[in-house]
Amino acid sequence: MTEISRPQPGEYSAFHARYVALVPEDDLLAAMLTQEAVTTAALNAYAAAPDHIYAPGKWTVRQVLGHMTDVERVFGSRLLFIARGDPARLPGFEQDDWMRSADFGRYALPDLLAEFGAVRRSHLSLLRHLSPGDWTRRGVVGDQEFTVRALARMLLGHERAHLEVLCGRYGPVQPG
Repeated sequence: MTEISRPQPGEYSAFHARYVALVPEDDLLAAMLTQEAVTTAALNAYAAAPDHIYAPGKWTVRQVLGHMTDVERVFGSRLLFIARGDPARLPGFEQDDWMRSADFGRYALPDLLAEFGAVRRSHLSLLRHLSPGDWTRRGVVGDQEFTVRALARMLLGHERAHLEVLCGRYGPVQPG
């Protein structure tokens, strides 16, 4: 396994710095593998109430997981474009617009969780096979430069950020 050094400021946007900061581990791929059990346990706690929200107008648990899966795909696609040396400026996206177009309420929570896991495992396979030079390759998303290694950490950091929200704001589901 190639050592994946930590990205430095300038390899990601100020907005995304919080995601990078949520991944202090040196062994990124091992951390991503370990996280699956943590995420599964946290979300399974809401199996009986997947439409629970912590405040009016906020996303349901099911929508949070759907969003996590969408962002996993977006960050992973960006990572792939940049790793392959594609010179195209990649687009940003507006999560609230995406949520209005998504219908995560029709999915069973276990199905959404399985889909998230499948997308993550796909990214892990890609990451395992990157060459040493791929990790520091740069590309542009919107008006900001990103490196592959920053995007890889952002995959895990975004997941952890939403788990913090679930654990901190959604709290335990109250019976009935």
